[in-house]
Amino acid sequence: MEAALAELPPPLREQALRLPVTFEPVPNAGLQADGIAPDTLGLFTGADFVEEGHTPMPPQIILFLDNLWEFADHEEGAFREEVRTTLLHELGHYLGLDEDDLTERGLE
Repeated sequence: MEAALAELPPPLREQALRLPVTFEPVPNAGLQADGIAPDTLGLFTGADFVEEGHTPMPPQIILFLDNLWEFADHEEGAFREEVRTTLLHELGHYLGLDEDDLTERGLE
């Protein structure tokens, strides 16, 4: 994760380092009740950078490690790459990018 953040341009890196990243095995029952699929790899919650300060929920990224491990077919190298991709994908949401923007950048 640190290596992925180190690759970012300095202004983006500074913003990313302020954003909490938490780790859970899988989405909990509450998230699933809110419509988050049980096999979701990562999730950005809260306001994106542009809207920050205008919502009661602080922004954060949640990475679901059991799902990422399963997605990577239990291969360490693939797991590390998927954690990187998922982290950058969710960071993109924080920065205001939508799914099409992220796909264009190879972060689907």
